[in-house]
Amino acid sequence: MKASILKLKKFFRLEAERKYDNRSVFGGLYKGLQSWVAEARAEGLGEDLILVIGARLRGYEGQTPVERQKTLLELWRRIEGETGGAQNGKTSPPQRQAAKPSPATSRPARPAVEAAGKTPVKVAATIGTEPKPGRQKAAPRPRAEGSPAALDAPTTVLYGVGTVNAKRLENLGVHTLGDMLYHFPRRYEDYSQLTAISSLLYGRPVTIAGTIRSISNRPVKGKRTITEIIVEDGSGALRVTWFNQPWMARNLHVDNEVVLAGQVEQFQGRLTLNNPEWDLLDKEQLHTNRIVPVYPLAAHLGQRWLRGLMKRVVTYWAPRVPDPLPPPLVSSAQVVPLAEALLHAHFPESMEKLRAARQRLAFEELLLMQLAVLTQKQLWQGKAARRFDAPEPWLAEQIARLPFALTGAQQTALADVLQDMDSGKPMNRLLEGDVGSGKTVVAALCMAAVAQHGAQAAMMAPTSILAEQHYATLSKLLVGKAGLQAGELRLIVGSTPEAEKEEIRRGLHQGSIKAVVGTHTLIEDPILFAELEMIVIDEQHRFGVGQRAALRGKGTNPHLLVMTATPIPRSLALTLYGDLDLSVIDEMPPGRRDVNTQLLLPRERQRAYQLIRNEVEGGHQAFIIYPFIESEEDGDGENGQRTAAVEEEKRLKKEVFPDLKLRLLHGRMPAEDKERAMAAFRDGKAQVLVSTTVIEVGVDIPNASVMLIEGANHFGLAQLHQLRGRVGRGADQSYCILIPDRDQAAENERLQALLETNDGFMLAEKDLQQRGPGQFIGRQQSGFLDFRLASLSDGRLIDKARRHAEELLAADPALSKPEHQPLAAVLKIYLSDGKGDPS
Repeated sequence: MKASILKLKKFFRLEAERKYDNRSVFGGLYKGLQSWVAEARAEGLGEDLILVIGARLRGYEGQTPVERQKTLLELWRRIEGETGGAQNGKTSPPQRQAAKPSPATSRPARPAVEAAGKTPVKVAATIGTEPKPGRQKAAPRPRAEGSPAALDAPTTVLYGVGTVNAKRLENLGVHTLGDMLYHFPRRYEDYSQLTAISSLLYGRPVTIAGTIRSISNRPVKGKRTITEIIVEDGSGALRVTWFNQPWMARNLHVDNEVVLAGQVEQFQGRLTLNNPEWDLLDKEQLHTNRIVPVYPLAAHLGQRWLRGLMKRVVTYWAPRVPDPLPPPLVSSAQVVPLAEALLHAHFPESMEKLRAARQRLAFEELLLMQLAVLTQKQLWQGKAARRFDAPEPWLAEQIARLPFALTGAQQTALADVLQDMDSGKPMNRLLEGDVGSGKTVVAALCMAAVAQHGAQAAMMAPTSILAEQHYATLSKLLVGKAGLQAGELRLIVGSTPEAEKEEIRRGLHQGSIKAVVGTHTLIEDPILFAELEMIVIDEQHRFGVGQRAALRGKGTNPHLLVMTATPIPRSLALTLYGDLDLSVIDEMPPGRRDVNTQLLLPRERQRAYQLIRNEVEGGHQAFIIYPFIESEEDGDGENGQRTAAVEEEKRLKKEVFPDLKLRLLHGRMPAEDKERAMAAFRDGKAQVLVSTTVIEVGVDIPNASVMLIEGANHFGLAQLHQLRGRVGRGADQSYCILIPDRDQAAENERLQALLETNDGFMLAEKDLQQRGPGQFIGRQQSGFLDFRLASLSDGRLIDKARRHAEELLAADPALSKPEHQPLAAVLKIYLSDGKGDPS
């Protein structure tokens, strides 16, 4: 029996003799393990067993004597089973039969570790690693079924990680050994190619190998020191220095052969390396002579220390993590197995293996996400819904009554929606189209189809202004034409008088009102529907999952159509809205003129003011948009430039447009004041609206012909395009003027892209690449897209993940086959983490 096991046996016997008082070792049994672990590792004791012993004894101090006895007996059986300790009839260490505790002091026993020879059970409850409530950003990856329980062990079970360093690791989101496997480098330094000293070039990252010829420490100002060595490699000699690292003189010695990696610098005309990474040539080169991982750090954690720790954990545990993807999927998707991916994502042997590793891990993230949304889609499609047909003669008559012809894209979208509504399954469709593309008309015709069958439809908009606008549009299109009579279409918003609200509630409950347009009032009021069969949600990203579910709940599996005027890249639509069927209106009505977009320098601002004056004199209106509400928010302004709405509105009234009617609108105003300001502009009572981006997407002001955007460099492409879409809705030429807050910002890539095209989908793709998905999603979805390695701009990989997810669910909808069980277990955890209904 190994000496370390004999020592542990001695500890256990002493505990039994001392009636399990936790004093057999000075400071307690668990504290005594710290020196024992090093001895056990030196003897080659299995890492699994060491970690299980540490995990089981971690809570020993807080146990009762009865619990301590049970813990040591179970642990000793495990040790005997794994080391062959029960020999020559010898059995467990001496035991003392503890007195039965009184009911007042008895506590439930801790969970036992499985019998010897089997995978340890999860010991999170024992070692204090229970998952915290709520989803954390870049949350630890769900552990696949069959993963070693030791991966749930805290980092303190590692040699050299005490409570202090464990706390520092927790600041990085690293709590357990499993977390360490998924704490990926933020970048890599390629030091894989050795360079001769005679071939060094200034500014290049290099790795050199040579022999130390001299080493010295010398003080500089204050308490600072410089450690300097001269290293030779046969082609030349190089001076190498470390600043304020006097211990380097103890680590390195004359005649040591070393490998050094860093960027070539220059001092007094000579090339040098300053503070390079280093390894001894006869040791494993972890920090040099390879592709070196550079990890995110927390305060007081060193890169070398963390890299060494990661090497130990990844090398040992990566091969022991079971792959949740079945081998046929790994093969057909042409990705590497999980163990190989984890190894090479941390310590790659080549750039090719690094790329393959990161692609595999990103593919798995995207696959889980696609399985989640497609599973949600399966559940919804498994329900039954009332069928609504739109007979061809009736539909043709309604389309003929429209004051304009439908575009080809509108006709295609209409056909998609009507087909869904006649399928017998609840529709769950996203209707996406640029500003002014005609989404509301499609929704109106489908609401009319529901109403003509005697059922009810509801449209919910995020603000009263938008709700009123939709109500006006539907009134023109439906009342007296598409079968709706006066009074069968109603509007309900927060400002609706209570008596009228009560009348609407009664009409909806009795079924006399067939269609209703409203704000969140539709779900907040005690509104009951007689037969709600269709729901339309406008600018759906403004509503949370709970709000949409509340409106759905007022009917029985109603058809759902959600609309957005924000052009969304296809790759993002497949992720954020992957549970929805998608229809895109990517064609503008004929005759609509592009908005004339121009970029002016700050000193040319008077030209924009003159354009506004000319347009107002011609009977039009103008928006002036600022990125901030008040000037103290402006962190990037230069030379006192004022780009804030509150101060600028006062200046414009006094100095620039004293004879015009201006109104102010910003997000800190009370809701009623915002509504009044927007209504005054809509009704022509204000000629210029000075605002932040709070102006609503979809608000239709045909008379507005100028959009002046100050501090335009502060906005994303999607935001700029949405703002531009507030004008150009009438027959006359409209203008969008972009003014950055300093001359240099005029070269901003986003601003230049806006000048080149009016195509919202092309701009959306650019914005996704430049600024990520945050420009397209609301707060409700922000956690849904937390990926460690996957990128939402990688459309090809997203398509691959989508295709394989669809194939998996088509062949095994419940993932119940034995080969799919590990993936199903991981997906279950993924779904329970709040990712089931992103849209």
